[in-house]
Amino acid sequence: MKLHRGAVALIIILVVVALDQWLKIWVKTHFYLGEHVDILPFFQLRFVENPGMAFGWELGSKLFLTIFRIIVVVLLSIYLYRLRRVTLAPMGYVVCVALIIAGAAGNIFDCVFYGEIFTDPYPPRVAHFVPWGDGYAPLFHGKVVDMLYFPLFAFQWPEWMPWVGGKVFSFFDPVFNLADAAISVGMIVLLLFYSRYVMVSSNADVEKIHARHDEKEKDDKEA
Repeated sequence: MKLHRGAVALIIILVVVALDQWLKIWVKTHFYLGEHVDILPFFQLRFVENPGMAFGWELGSKLFLTIFRIIVVVLLSIYLYRLRRVTLAPMGYVVCVALIIAGAAGNIFDCVFYGEIFTDPYPPRVAHFVPWGDGYAPLFHGKVVDMLYFPLFAFQWPEWMPWVGGKVFSFFDPVFNLADAAISVGMIVLLLFYSRYVMVSSNADVEKIHARHDEKEKDDKEA
């Protein structure tokens, strides 16, 4: 049985959010802040928290970031709801939008609820659940849990080099989570393969896109 594109998008969102939250809660209640476990030579589970955007970046106040995330998810969800009827839009495009929504929603749970329901102890103690309101921060001010770390390679700059001499360079230092990964994959694939469909809202829009694409191919062949 072929699933409707709306059902596919909903399944992707639910699965990504569920896996993201399961891993975050497991790490938060089993690792102390800063603890890490080597899985492979180039892959660690490392428990860190950040108050900002994906990959630990920061932009504006915590409340602003949380509200911004919620607005983005609401707008994208409305768009995805309308997109489900655009039968000519590629399924891959729908999947990309669903991944972006799922990733943003996954981090929203941390920001909105984690401060209310978790403790934030000093290492080596680990966090645990507490009754609502007894957590480490008020509503909308929780910290995002990150744990995926891929230190692919590192080296030390020669001493004679200005500014960086003697310092250690590590490639890909950001620690991130499944929600960040879903956003990144969705955005990269969308930009590489489906950028021309961005904000398409009807089959007529898709037909116009294909018409322009066909005209361009025709002009290229004639050139």
